[in-house]
Amino acid sequence: MLPIKKESRQPAYLQLYESLKKNILDGIYPSGARLPSKRVLADEAGVSVITAQHALDLLCQEGYAVSRERSGIYVTFSRDSAQYTGPGSMSAPPPPAVRTDLPDAHFPISVLARHMRKVLADYDVRILEKAPNGGCPELREALAAYLIRSRQISVKPEQIIIGAGSEYLYGLIVTLLGRERVYAAEDPSYEKIALVYQANGVQLELLPMNSGGIESTALDATAASVLHVTPYRSFPSGVTADARKRHEYLAWASRPDRVLIEDDYSSEFSVSGKPEDTLFAMSGAGNVIYVNTFSLTIAPALRAGYMLLPEQLLEKYTARAGFYACAVPVFEQLVLASLLNSGDFERHIRRVRRRLRSELEGSGQE
Repeated sequence: MLPIKKESRQPAYLQLYESLKKNILDGIYPSGARLPSKRVLADEAGVSVITAQHALDLLCQEGYAVSRERSGIYVTFSRDSAQYTGPGSMSAPPPPAVRTDLPDAHFPISVLARHMRKVLADYDVRILEKAPNGGCPELREALAAYLIRSRQISVKPEQIIIGAGSEYLYGLIVTLLGRERVYAAEDPSYEKIALVYQANGVQLELLPMNSGGIESTALDATAASVLHVTPYRSFPSGVTADARKRHEYLAWASRPDRVLIEDDYSSEFSVSGKPEDTLFAMSGAGNVIYVNTFSLTIAPALRAGYMLLPEQLLEKYTARAGFYACAVPVFEQLVLASLLNSGDFERHIRRVRRRLRSELEGSGQE
């Protein structure tokens, strides 16, 4: 069954992709099975052949299937063996397949200035007040609406904690989860991840990576109960975990008392035809903490980020870390809320993604 809801705001190719992915995850199309051709899919779903092809291409891009010339498209994902069998460890990180610096991706200053003036006019002396510990309700509500609208992440505003950048949020996570645990992170990874954990006095294991993510043997052997990963375009390697590796991370975290920290620094600038899947949205166990910032999407000078907590951790967070004051000024939080509510933030994201996609097509990398 491949239902396409014509009244849905979600494009038909994404609806078809989601239906096929669910069938693969449910075992209706097991590993090695041949998927229906684009013409058969188009007829069954009542869509164009181009739409069906787009859905199949996304399955291949995500690692759920592979296209074999003159044979068809075959399922490669198996929930029973969701392990990446790639080459060995990286002795040195290879050059990223897609550039990670993203020059000229900063938010247009004229638009940012307009929202700053609007906040000054609308809120007056309110901008001089101290922010609530978890963040201003206006920003938390705007983020909750944005995340379900654009990232397919469903959270309540109270699950969103605002903080002054990712490093600050990492420290809050240690306070929440405890210093007696063993933590693990990717090797190589963004250097400040290790520095922050070590500064907080926790034992940290660095797990070697291959071209698909953390090596399965290292993941199985680690003594850690907290795993910090960057599934999309890990820095500095440029590695993006495919579907099998993401499900492997979730399977690792399914054991009692284990937690995943998902660092989602740059996936909003993915050139894929769909929002990148997040471990937070994929997990049904409530053991994934999601971290993101506005440093790349707006400007590095804006020291504002946020983390998403599973509902089951909210009471524990309030007891252990809820007393920390929010270090992001009210003015900046209200400007961010205005950008999100107006649609200007998403329009900027779409512009940058179109430019990056055009550059990749021009270079022949896509």
